[in-house]
Amino acid sequence: MSERLLVLVRHGQSEWNLKNLFTGWRDVDLTELGVKEAREAGRKLKAQGVGFDVAYTSALKRAQRTLSLVLEEMGTTGLPISKDQALNERDYGDLAGLNKDDARKKWGEEQVHIWRRSYDIAPPGGESLKDTLARTLPYYVQEILPSVLRGQRTVVAAHGNSLRALVMVLERLSPEGILAREIATGVPIIYRLNADSTVASKLDLAA
Repeated sequence: MSERLLVLVRHGQSEWNLKNLFTGWRDVDLTELGVKEAREAGRKLKAQGVGFDVAYTSALKRAQRTLSLVLEEMGTTGLPISKDQALNERDYGDLAGLNKDDARKKWGEEQVHIWRRSYDIAPPGGESLKDTLARTLPYYVQEILPSVLRGQRTVVAAHGNSLRALVMVLERLSPEGILAREIATGVPIIYRLNADSTVASKLDLAA
């Protein structure tokens, strides 16, 4: 039986991560550090002897470029790549493009903290983490998971909050548990699944 491999990678540092801005669906590119992080992710996966048959990413270029750099470092070309808005970062609505410190001055420290760290309270015009899960999880169940269970070695390059949705399901975390979970930029997480889609093993390549 071929292995049921699923690798999650958050995009490398983006230009707006660097500037401390709320990004969401704004389509910004990677910084030089972000490019290095993506390449390093590819090298780490290659060193683990990991290969891929299929890839999934968001409709945003920071995730797409990260995936491209990871595959380039691994010497993997010609992979089928599915791009979908379901894997986009959480939409920060009226906060998008604002400096996080400026947002705190405008709405107050406590309110911004609630928007950023609550499970089901959305910023004005944007999505809560619960909303993000509601669009990401069906895509995972209908598109990504079947690939993994068929034995296709699968990589997903996406964003902090869309990947949290997948981690929440894979690791069976509560809403409180997923809020406390940070996903680092450019660090691959390698899961191997059982036939019933539960996690057989997990390896976080942070180092």
